[in-house]
Amino acid sequence: MPSRPQRRQRPLPLSVSTVLAFDCAVSGQAVAVLRDGTCLASRREEGREQAARLLPAIGEVLAEAGVARRALDLIAVTTGPGSFTGVRVGLAAARGLAVGLGVPLAGFATTTVLRAQAGTSDKGGDRLVLAAVDSKLGDWFCAIGEDAAPFAATAEDMAGRLAGRACLVVGHGVAPLVAALRAAGIDAAVHEGVPDPVVLARLALDAGTEGWRARNRADGLPRPLYLRGVNITTPDGTRRTVE
Repeated sequence: MPSRPQRRQRPLPLSVSTVLAFDCAVSGQAVAVLRDGTCLASRREEGREQAARLLPAIGEVLAEAGVARRALDLIAVTTGPGSFTGVRVGLAAARGLAVGLGVPLAGFATTTVLRAQAGTSDKGGDRLVLAAVDSKLGDWFCAIGEDAAPFAATAEDMAGRLAGRACLVVGHGVAPLVAALRAAGIDAAVHEGVPDPVVLARLALDAGTEGWRARNRADGLPRPLYLRGVNITTPDGTRRTVE
C-alpha cells in the first residue's frame, strides 16, 4: 500500500525587530527607522529647535518608512555627552515614547556611536580611535579606543594621553582638536561626522529587544550622561556652572 504523502510544513516566521533611533546630542537632530538592521527611512536636520521639531520629524520618518508607532519593538537614543538641551530633549522624547508604546529603550553614549562609525573610515588602519564632542567650553568630551567611559580633556591633555600614538579622531567639528594634536606631534587623521541614528539602531539591535527590556527592568530607563555641571547664563550676564 503506497504511503501517504507527507504534508510539507511551512517554516516558522522569523522574528522581526523594528527600531526607531534618534540623536539630538551633538548638532541638530537625526532620526532613522530600521527593520532587522535595514534602514527603511532616515532624516537629518540642522538647527537648535529640537524641542519643536523632533516629534514631527519622527512622525514624518515613520510615515516615510510605512511603519506605525505601535509596530515599533525598540527605541534607541543617544544619552550624551553633548549639548545639555539636546540631550534632555532627546531623552525626554525617547522615554515618553517608550513608556507610551510599552517598548524597551536603549541608550548609548554619543562617543560609543561615534567609535562604531569609525569602522566605516578607510583612514583608520591600526590607528587608535578617539571619539570627540566639542564641549564649547574650551575642551572636549572624549573616549579613547574601546574604553566605554568618556571624559573631559583639553587638546593638550589629549596629546599627553595619546603619548605619540597615531589616532583617528571621529566627531563633528573636530578640526581644531586635530590641528592641536598635530601641532603636538601626534599623527592624527580625521573622520568628520555626527552620531548616525542608523549606527545607533544597529548597536541597539545587537543586544536584542528582550535584552533591553530586561535591562530597563533592572536598571530603569537610560539617564543623561553629563561629564560636568550645566553652564548657565545668569540675568546679569555672568556664566556659572550648576552641578
